[in-house]
Amino acid sequence: MSDTAPWRGALRPARSWLRSDAPARSLNGPWRFRLSPTAAVAEDFAADGFDDQAWDSIPVPSHWVLEGDGAYGRPSYTNIQFPFPIDPPHVPDENPTGDYRRHFEVPADWADAERIVLRFDGVESLFRVWVNGVEIGGASGSRLAHEFDVTAAVRPGDNVVAVRVHQWSAASYLEDQDQWWLPGIFRDVTLLARPAGGVEDVWLRTGYEDGRGRLDPEVTADAAAFPVTLRIPELGVERVWATAADVAPFDIAEVLPWSAEEPRLYEATVSSAAETVTVRIGFRTVEIRGDLFLVNGRRVVFHGMNRHEAHPERGRVFDEEHAREDLARMKRFNVNAIRTSHYPPHPRLLDLADELGFWVVLECDLETHGFDKVGWTGNPTDDPAWRAACLDRVERTVERDKNHPGIVMWSLGNEAGTGANLAAMSAWAHARDTGRPVHYEGDYAGEYTDVYSRMYPMVAETELIGAHGPDGPDVPLLGCTPAQSARQRSKPFLLCEYAHAMGNGPGALDDYEDLVHRYPRLHGGFVWEWRDHGILTHTPDGTPYFGYGGDFGEVVHDGNFVMDGMVLSDDVPTPGLYEYKAVVQPLRFAFDGDELAVTNLRHSADTSDLRFRWRLEHDGDLVDSGDLQVPQVAAGGTVRVALPPVAAAPDAETWLTVEAVLAAETAWAPEGHEIATAQLDRSVRRPVPAAGFRGGWRAGEGTLALGIAEFTGGSLTRLAGREVNGPRLELFRAPTDNDESPADRIEGSDHSVAGVSSAELWRREGLDRLVARRVLVEEATDALRTVDRVSAADSGLAVTVETVWTLQDGELELRVEIEPSRGWSTVWPRIGVRFELPDGTAPVDGADWFGLGPFESYPDSVRAARTGRFASGIGDLSVDYARPQETGHRSQLRRLTLTSADTEVLRITALPDAQGRRPGFSLGRHTPQQIDRAGHPHELPESATSHLIIDAAQHGLGSRACGPDVRPAFSLRPEARTIRLRLTAG
Repeated sequence: MSDTAPWRGALRPARSWLRSDAPARSLNGPWRFRLSPTAAVAEDFAADGFDDQAWDSIPVPSHWVLEGDGAYGRPSYTNIQFPFPIDPPHVPDENPTGDYRRHFEVPADWADAERIVLRFDGVESLFRVWVNGVEIGGASGSRLAHEFDVTAAVRPGDNVVAVRVHQWSAASYLEDQDQWWLPGIFRDVTLLARPAGGVEDVWLRTGYEDGRGRLDPEVTADAAAFPVTLRIPELGVERVWATAADVAPFDIAEVLPWSAEEPRLYEATVSSAAETVTVRIGFRTVEIRGDLFLVNGRRVVFHGMNRHEAHPERGRVFDEEHAREDLARMKRFNVNAIRTSHYPPHPRLLDLADELGFWVVLECDLETHGFDKVGWTGNPTDDPAWRAACLDRVERTVERDKNHPGIVMWSLGNEAGTGANLAAMSAWAHARDTGRPVHYEGDYAGEYTDVYSRMYPMVAETELIGAHGPDGPDVPLLGCTPAQSARQRSKPFLLCEYAHAMGNGPGALDDYEDLVHRYPRLHGGFVWEWRDHGILTHTPDGTPYFGYGGDFGEVVHDGNFVMDGMVLSDDVPTPGLYEYKAVVQPLRFAFDGDELAVTNLRHSADTSDLRFRWRLEHDGDLVDSGDLQVPQVAAGGTVRVALPPVAAAPDAETWLTVEAVLAAETAWAPEGHEIATAQLDRSVRRPVPAAGFRGGWRAGEGTLALGIAEFTGGSLTRLAGREVNGPRLELFRAPTDNDESPADRIEGSDHSVAGVSSAELWRREGLDRLVARRVLVEEATDALRTVDRVSAADSGLAVTVETVWTLQDGELELRVEIEPSRGWSTVWPRIGVRFELPDGTAPVDGADWFGLGPFESYPDSVRAARTGRFASGIGDLSVDYARPQETGHRSQLRRLTLTSADTEVLRITALPDAQGRRPGFSLGRHTPQQIDRAGHPHELPESATSHLIIDAAQHGLGSRACGPDVRPAFSLRPEARTIRLRLTAG
């Protein structure tokens, strides 16, 4: 367990993962299985005649902790910390060990094979292999392929393979990768018959320039394999190499280039007399020119996602159908790049990336983040004892995947400190592959990598990096001397992680995107991360939910930090993903009078695959639509076209929407799928109705009726014939994961405290437990006025709330004036009022509104929202985040109709305040306080009440869970606000 050597025994050299016509047999399927609590178990199970009938059966591939309903242990999650003591290279004696056995057949016609090879594509973490009782070898490197020569041990007919897998090993110190620890044989196991005279390995390196392709082949084969023939039928290419010395680069005229937008692939075969292997190639040249990262001579902007392999039931077991849909979903949301955090994925995933079109940063299976807890003392990446293991990992990474055109950069790993072993890995990668740059974020000084990469810098810092080259200001970059800073400033810059997407968020995506278009050396980045890693589990009564750290009895865990994706565990896109799609859309629309400027922001594709259309709406109702005739726009180009004539309605808002959609079906989206959109407000400005009754007040008991409203003691009791409570001041929201983070990531804020979360500050000031004292009740003809002093039970801070009800032209109007006292020291999560709507005989179960939608929106996350008319059931207005939190706010409300079983219950018109600001709304079945107390959705109490919150303002979202806090422009300071509503019966 404590041996740092990466392998031993009859392991074959690393090579490409190739499609071959040589015989092969899958050993996937049921295996016999036994789990022991420690590694101190007799090895007699590997014997040829061992009786395993008393053992269980387990599928391969799988993770044993996800099988057997807990019989084989439970999964555990950590982010940075190791789940065992840091004592390298040793691991605890309590080391779950899984023994596997299965029979397999070797066909008689395999007798002519030169070698029989047993390939494991993924085993976590250390494994040993026996065949027919003969020990073959062992290896570590969980997400790497290992091929063993078993020729001497196999026999025609029945054979037995036995595998022992240890959950913990020295290799575990290299795999602290912010994910579930999931032991087992979790990728394919394959038996290969390698023919005499076969093609052992192929690398078809490509280049592209001005319509011509270049092919630089490398063929690994014995002399007996020659002559070897290369064919690319579609290009009419056939080359015969009589000997290995004849294999040489050559040019090909008139090829189409590969890019993430136009992923043109050609099928090539390399054949000897004994074997044919097939490789899909794409012609492209990757280069760094100055501080620009280029593919085929054009600057690349990465609109990327960090992608772990995760599934709520299978864990990291690959399912091609699910993976294809996963990548298709990325394409539909304008994602063009993948960083394979933090290890090579299943090799078929990269085939799909080549086919669908993604720039890929392929990351080595390496992270030692837990050593940060001990000041990086003993870190393997700077310890000579671990050099062989580190080099083995990068070698297996590069060799397996070197043929993929989508891979444009190698990454040495993630959060592994820095040291001589990483430098050696980089040197090896550079020597092996001169056509791809090397990335590693932890090389702050830029000593051995080709791009400057950072995680989670603030917007202001990112702008400084973009604006200043090597001769920029003397202010050193993070972890750099002035000389090192100058070196890093001369390189392309990449955000390898940004916009931490945990829970509701991230905010301020558009601020980062704006910088990318302003400063060419900024090449975009990769959101952390693509999907939540929730594991489907159940409560004792059978209620399903997605579990996170601590839900499986782990003593050491990092809670719900594993739920930080743009896609929920059940594949549902979050509002944050819709926001991302809108922010990074590859076309820019700019309205200029009666013209529209269309700019193509793509890398190299023109707009011939798109069609453009428009629609005209009055107060959200469609009144006209048509196609917009836009000439073909080259990449980087702009055209101007006339807008359709628009007649503004005198008594309604007039909105023109333009959009670009797919002109034909693709492999990842149907015809008509929206790629980009924008809106233009053509409304005639109308005066806001004057505020209601302001004089003639007299003391009263406040028990009266005003139109559809009934009051007792100044408090609303019924509205439109149904029981209603409110309006009640609400300053609290169920904290988001960003609100709960104490990270010191505060940019220019005078209301945040480093090391203390916003949520903690809100609780300190009692925003979650406000109580009111009625100060005044006054009446007038057709009017009621109350004044309340609202404060926390243990606080001297207060908010004065004046509520005025009047009848205006027969309609009920509500005006709420909210005025904070002096002394509030923190931002507020919201400024709003809450109405409680008990179910009675007609529960409020839906809403129809005119405002921003259809998705939720917040001050720093509003680009995906458009002005229109929308409808939704109450359950669909909220997002089922793994940890319940603030969700469902819709901004810029004009009109809202509450419904019950599609019957109108109450109509609300929201009027702007004196500054023209419009309120937003949330409608749900729980209060913010109830949501705050729940750790999972199933822990929310049963509810017989709907809750409507009208917000004058909301605090932004930010990404402070592992990134910057809400920017000052989107922070909500305690301030006076006005809410004006008009209410009528449905």
